[in-house]
Amino acid sequence: MAISFVSTDKAPAAIGPYSQAVKAGPFLFASGQIPLRPDGTLVEGDIVEQAHQVFANIKAILAEAGLTLSDVVKATVFIKDMNDFGRLNEVYAEYFGDHKPARSTVEVARLPRDVKVEIEVVAYTGK
Repeated sequence: MAISFVSTDKAPAAIGPYSQAVKAGPFLFASGQIPLRPDGTLVEGDIVEQAHQVFANIKAILAEAGLTLSDVVKATVFIKDMNDFGRLNEVYAEYFGDHKPARSTVEVARLPRDVKVEIEVVAYTGK
């Protein structure tokens, strides 16, 4: 099975020893994205503002691999406060629309850079 790494300057560089995404067989595994702009600066604000930046990053990584959100088959969402679940779902629905990949949402005690949300996705490349 061929493995390759995906990297784009249209999403923030990894803040640790990992890749933005890895293609393995017919799947792309995108590392968790937090609300950092491509230049590495943090988007302050509420869950809505932060989630929009997270999705911008995910879309950029997918695009670099020739994919879109419609290729996503699984999403894992980490949020700092489950009280934000409803507002996060509103933003999530804006991006995925009628396409509804499998998903898990987990409340966590803390996320990198003390952000409110982190999302990782798995996409099917069809190849």
